[in-house]
Amino acid sequence: MTSSLDLQKRANDIIMPLYPHKDVALSHADGSYVYDIEGNKYLDCAVGIAVCALGHNHPAFKRGITEQLDKGFTMSVGSFATEPKVKAAELLVGNCCSDKIFFTNSGAEAVEGSLKLARAWAHENKSEDCKEFIVFRNSFHGRTYGAVSATEKSLHQPKFAPYLPGFHFAEFNNLDSVKKLITDKICAIMVEPVQGEGGLTSGTKEFFEGLQKLCKDNKILLISDEIQAGMGRMGTLFAHAHFGYEPDLIALAKGLGGGFPVGAFMAKAEIANIFNAGDHGSTYAGNPLATNVAYHVVSEIVQPDFLARVKEASAYFIKKLNALHNETGNTITSVKGEGLMIGVDTKYEIKGLLRELLKNGMLATQAGKNTLRLTPPLNISNAEIDEAVEKIGNVLKDNDKLTEYES
Repeated sequence: MTSSLDLQKRANDIIMPLYPHKDVALSHADGSYVYDIEGNKYLDCAVGIAVCALGHNHPAFKRGITEQLDKGFTMSVGSFATEPKVKAAELLVGNCCSDKIFFTNSGAEAVEGSLKLARAWAHENKSEDCKEFIVFRNSFHGRTYGAVSATEKSLHQPKFAPYLPGFHFAEFNNLDSVKKLITDKICAIMVEPVQGEGGLTSGTKEFFEGLQKLCKDNKILLISDEIQAGMGRMGTLFAHAHFGYEPDLIALAKGLGGGFPVGAFMAKAEIANIFNAGDHGSTYAGNPLATNVAYHVVSEIVQPDFLARVKEASAYFIKKLNALHNETGNTITSVKGEGLMIGVDTKYEIKGLLRELLKNGMLATQAGKNTLRLTPPLNISNAEIDEAVEKIGNVLKDNDKLTEYES
């Protein structure tokens, strides 16, 4: 039988080294757990960074796939209506402040479509020179050229330059820094409700209220990038609802498909209708399989009891993590985030912490410079939360294998 190390070596020989391969190779998954080739079990508090919203192999996810497989996958998706695409669109629009939607294959594509639509709207409604954006430091919006130009870390990767011009970086949660960047060339402001690469930093309700007023007063569009924070992760279907603001455009992905690749961007009718036939498109976007999965996944998430449980799980998880602060000799320096998008800062380097957690049977990811990111399935149980906190505690207590972080 192939071992994890054998498969890792084969992967290193043939796959581009964009993701350093772990010492384990995964075989299958179920619920909140994944298993490696050797049969070892891992509690998955990453789920692809907020992707598998319902955990692994959830009945709603499988139903979305199996009922569509025999009916067809692509069927010239752009020009023809299909029932899955329309039903998914109606479900999302019916639970949001937006009026129209375009499905994509990924989050980066959802951002790209949002940027194009914002520029098209400004071209028609403001001026031909109004094509610039305000975005935020420590942001992350994707890896295609429009999205990466809006992502602060790209400034530190000059080998990919030149990036797209016209992106100006403000300080997150700092309205004054936004005001200083407003000119008659700004068509939109794009913001994440919770910054993943910013170490799980949440926007404040006062910040979003002020941001929305700035946009309204200056005839600027507000784009809410909810790719990671949306689709139930805040305990509301859309993340902006949790923070109390109403965006003009919304970018979605990750949890939207519960593990299947699908994204979308949404807009109010007066903005969406700026697009004409041929202004934008995608070969595979909105295919019946992807949208049928999205329909079934979102149908599960949108249930009031489900969303209420997300809030309960979040409060329980954060309470347990805060209690761990004292139990581990104050090695935890901060617990932050919102909903089930939780960040834990510790005294130790994150890479070593993640390595030891993996050895102890738990998956998590890094956010920002040194934050442990926990984005578990939205339906994680209290018992599984207890298990996660116990594993984190065990690693922090056995700290002779960890190195202290120097900021």
